[in-house]
Amino acid sequence: MLKLNNKLIAATAALVISTLAFAGSNPFNGKKDALDGGMTYPRANGVETAYRYNTQDVSGINYGRVPTKNELAAWDMDVMPDGTGFPDGSGSVEEGDELYEAQCASCHGEFGAGGKGYPSLVGGSVDSLTNQRTCPGKDAPVRTFGSFWPQVSTFIWYIRDAMPYAHPKSFTNDQLYAMTAYILAQNEITIDGEELDDEYVLDKEKLMKVKMPNRDGFYPDIDGPNGIENVRKFFANPKNYGAVGTRCMKNCGKEDVMRIGNEITAVVPPYSTVRDLPPEKETSSKSAAEKMYDASCAVCHKTDAMGAPALGDRDAWATVMKQGIDKVNKNSIDGIGGMPPKGGAMDLTDQQVKDIVKFMVESSK
Repeated sequence: MLKLNNKLIAATAALVISTLAFAGSNPFNGKKDALDGGMTYPRANGVETAYRYNTQDVSGINYGRVPTKNELAAWDMDVMPDGTGFPDGSGSVEEGDELYEAQCASCHGEFGAGGKGYPSLVGGSVDSLTNQRTCPGKDAPVRTFGSFWPQVSTFIWYIRDAMPYAHPKSFTNDQLYAMTAYILAQNEITIDGEELDDEYVLDKEKLMKVKMPNRDGFYPDIDGPNGIENVRKFFANPKNYGAVGTRCMKNCGKEDVMRIGNEITAVVPPYSTVRDLPPEKETSSKSAAEKMYDASCAVCHKTDAMGAPALGDRDAWATVMKQGIDKVNKNSIDGIGGMPPKGGAMDLTDQQVKDIVKFMVESSK
């Protein structure tokens, strides 16, 4: 055992010595020329740094064919800040309001305030984005579309390609503009100094004039032909992104410690892990099961686009019910196929899931 320990100690010491010998040296002939200021290393004789790479001849491997112009045109659907890719069409704030209530509120909450597991689309302020979560006194940073996103083009692009969740790419161009207009209005963003009331109609010419509050809040500037060089210059100066000066390792004075500029000294409302919703007032004719369906299940069961039986589809639910209600309830609670347990709404009790299933079955007869 003593000999074994001695060998272990000797091996460890050798490793430490070799590591220290390499510290500050450049044993792999690296160059500090990566875009982010990091190192790049040459490849030679099948080796890159301490790792080997495949040197087999791949000339006979078929990587596919060159795409046609039409295929490229169908794939290249970017929507850029300079107006490239802006669709033709128009839509009003009022139309967007109706569309949002029908397609988006079940996930993103009323007026874009946020829902279970889905982000808020409104709220926050640019001023709060530099606040730190260390001390009470200031609002916590809230990153929403209105307070954080630098370009409106990214928003309409994302809606076009990814929303609504259950059946993406189903919005028409007019609906895209209506939805964008509604969210801009909810964030109190003006266009040419004009507030977006219900009658305001948004089109691509007006969309080009939108200036998001945090447009200049990102650095380095990556847009345009000088974007790459701007990034290189940014990372070339450590003052832009890291500690400045010499590290203090002992007997550090106040002058050696970097202080946070904007500290939070109070958060309203205070941070909490409680996820309970406020009690609802019975102001509608909807049952509790229907409300839970709207909040947790409609995103997948509103249509059959997600492969789930749609609410109201008599034939689909008749097929499902051939398994028997006990089996259907069990699958709903435990999950089946692409459906996670409880549809992902793990805050629901087993009985609540059964109530939702009952509502869906009875609504599909």
